[in-house]
Amino acid sequence: MADPSTVRSRLRATFAWHGDRTDEHQYADVTGWWRDPALLRDLGPALARLFADGRPTVVLGLESRGCLLGPLVALSLGVGFVEVRKNPRQAGDSDAWLRRTTPPDYRDRHLTLGFPRRLLSPADTVLVVDDWIDTGGQALGVHRLARDAGATWLGVATVVDALAGNEVRRRLDVRSLLHVRDL
Repeated sequence: MADPSTVRSRLRATFAWHGDRTDEHQYADVTGWWRDPALLRDLGPALARLFADGRPTVVLGLESRGCLLGPLVALSLGVGFVEVRKNPRQAGDSDAWLRRTTPPDYRDRHLTLGFPRRLLSPADTVLVVDDWIDTGGQALGVHRLARDAGATWLGVATVVDALAGNEVRRRLDVRSLLHVRDL
């Protein structure tokens, strides 16, 4: 297992911004993170270490990149994983889902998030995993879902924290490997 400073260095080395910083179409390219097998192997344990003081019973990951990183963290912690889908549809009337609409996200969208109700219970302690947090809108939606299930909230482990202020960071206990200014 790599030490945290090595993981952070490799994250920065395999990351790229595309477009000019003044360009409204500028975007963060994290695809290099998935291509480096050593980094991919170390991402789960590195994110899990952010909450070494907690005892999650389940990891929740937001579609899409949270569903890549979440299982890596869950394996590292020896717990299960729940996929949080965007705009989910249930298969039938007997397929009960928890759903919540988010505050505006980084694209100013209000998304509906959800997962099958049977996957989370009041006995669970929830750790949410994602690659990037910008406004916190989606994480706030997952927080509400966890509360609806009666589960205990642990926090959000993310690769990059791009939150502008501290309110959401403190409210959700957001911990990251990098801050956007590191990139």
